[in-house]
Amino acid sequence: MHIRIGTRGSRLALWQAEHIQTLLQAGGLTSELVLIDTKGDQVLDRSLSKIGSKGVFTQELEDQLWVGSIDIAVHSAKDLPSSLPNGLSIIAFTERELPNDVLVSRDKNLSLTSGREFTIGTSSTRRVAMLKHYCPHVTTVDMRGNLQTRIRKLDEGQCDALLLAYAGVHRMGYDDLIVEQLPLSDFTPAVGQGSIAIEAADTLSIDKIDRVRQLTNHGLTEACLRAERSFLARLEGGCSIPSFALAQWSPEQTITLTGGLVSLDGSQLLRENFTGAPEEASMLGHELAESILTRGGDVLLTEIRAHL
Repeated sequence: MHIRIGTRGSRLALWQAEHIQTLLQAGGLTSELVLIDTKGDQVLDRSLSKIGSKGVFTQELEDQLWVGSIDIAVHSAKDLPSSLPNGLSIIAFTERELPNDVLVSRDKNLSLTSGREFTIGTSSTRRVAMLKHYCPHVTTVDMRGNLQTRIRKLDEGQCDALLLAYAGVHRMGYDDLIVEQLPLSDFTPAVGQGSIAIEAADTLSIDKIDRVRQLTNHGLTEACLRAERSFLARLEGGCSIPSFALAQWSPEQTITLTGGLVSLDGSQLLRENFTGAPEEASMLGHELAESILTRGGDVLLTEIRAHL
C-alpha cells in the first residue's frame, strides 16, 4: 500500500509529514511527500485576520485531496477550520505534544510576570488579546513567517521575544531559546494545539483510510480534540477569532474541557470548564460553547468580527 502525503513546505510542516511517514513505514506502508504552497505561506505582508479566517493554511491541500493527486493531507491540528468542506474528513489525530505557549528569546531574563516592558512578536489574535488581558505592560508586533523566519526577525531586533507553541519550538530543536512556559490556566491554547491532524477525501479507499488511522491515530488525543473542535464549530471560529479551548483527561477517565473567548482589546475574558464522558466529547464542546455564548459571548463575537 502506497500513500501520497500532501504537506506544506516549511521545515515544521515537513517534520510533521515525515513523522507520519515514519508511523506508516512502521506498519509496512510506503509513502511519498507532495509539497504544496498555501495562501498562508504565500501572503506574508498581512496578518492572518486580514487574508481570511478559514482555510488559510489548508485550502490548497484540500483542493489536491478533491482531485485525488494526494491521498492524505497533514496539518497542524490548530490550523484546521472548525468545519470541513463536504466530502472531506479528519481520519486521525496524533498523540498530542505539550500544548503550552512559550516565550522564546535570546534574553534569558525576560518573563511576562516581571512587569518589565518589552516587545513580543506574534501572528496570533488569541495571543495578542491574552497578552493585553494578562500583561498590559508588554507591546506586541505582528510577526508572520515560518519559525526560522521569526527567529531571524527576533535576532534582527524587530522584537525582544516571540510567543509560540511549545510543540513547534521543540520539534525544531529550539528548546534552548525557551525562557518561560506559560500556564495553561491563563494562556489556554488554541483548539488542537500540539497535535497533527490527517485529512482525507471520503472517496479514498476504505482500506487506506483504515490502515492510516490504525497506524497514526491516538484515541485519547482524538477524544479531546473532538470536544475542542465541537466548541470551535459552535462559535463558527477560525484563525482570526481569539477563542481558546483545551480538553484533558482526568484520573477518573473523564474529559475536562476548558474554553472561552477574549475580546480583541483584552478587556473581557470569558472562560468555563465542563466535564463529561469521552463518548460525549462532541456534546461537551457544544454545551460549553452554548454557555459561553449565553454569558455574553454572542455579543463579544459580533464585536470581534466587526473589527477584524
